[in-house]
Amino acid sequence: MLYLTYPESPKPFLIVWRFRYHSHSNGKQTDTSTMNTSIVLTVIADDQPGIIKTVSKTLNKHDGNWTQSSMNSLAGQFAGILLASVPEAKTEACLAELHGLESQGLRIIAHVSGKETETGKCHDYSLELVGNDRQGIIHDISRILVSHKVSVNEFETSVEAASMGGGEIFRARAQLSVPESCDIFALENELEDIANDLMVEISFEK
Repeated sequence: MLYLTYPESPKPFLIVWRFRYHSHSNGKQTDTSTMNTSIVLTVIADDQPGIIKTVSKTLNKHDGNWTQSSMNSLAGQFAGILLASVPEAKTEACLAELHGLESQGLRIIAHVSGKETETGKCHDYSLELVGNDRQGIIHDISRILVSHKVSVNEFETSVEAASMGGGEIFRARAQLSVPESCDIFALENELEDIANDLMVEISFEK
């Protein structure tokens, strides 16, 4: 594996803001016998205060529960994906009101989730990559992961201006689900080979 050394840049070229939110009860008495619908929402809008409040207010109005999310602010745009649970009887009305938020500048795409796909036993791994930015880094890494049937649960990237040489530094972090049947030794070797080819530093650990 080839490791690059360079001073850290004090001024990032691109700032990625990210948080994850796991909610508890919305404060209302919940009827545990009620059948709920799982809804995956993507939200895109010009970045501005109040976006999360607007979406959560709509969900709360229909007794929905915001359970999991990932939000980012990129180049002046707010982009988020979230999982919500809404009572079956109120799902249609909730979705209609969420789509109506487009009048406030929020574009919301909803997907009603079915049953989760059954998978074999997997192990959690983290992958981090740092190196000079160049075309095709993500394509080359993802090709290796797919060949070993590795799933990406979370993925975050950013590009920073390098303080020396005038180039740009690419950073990536991923949380992975690696099947128990995966040949970890072979996967690590392939990642090390691609790190040498791309001249980047890759960390892969459980």
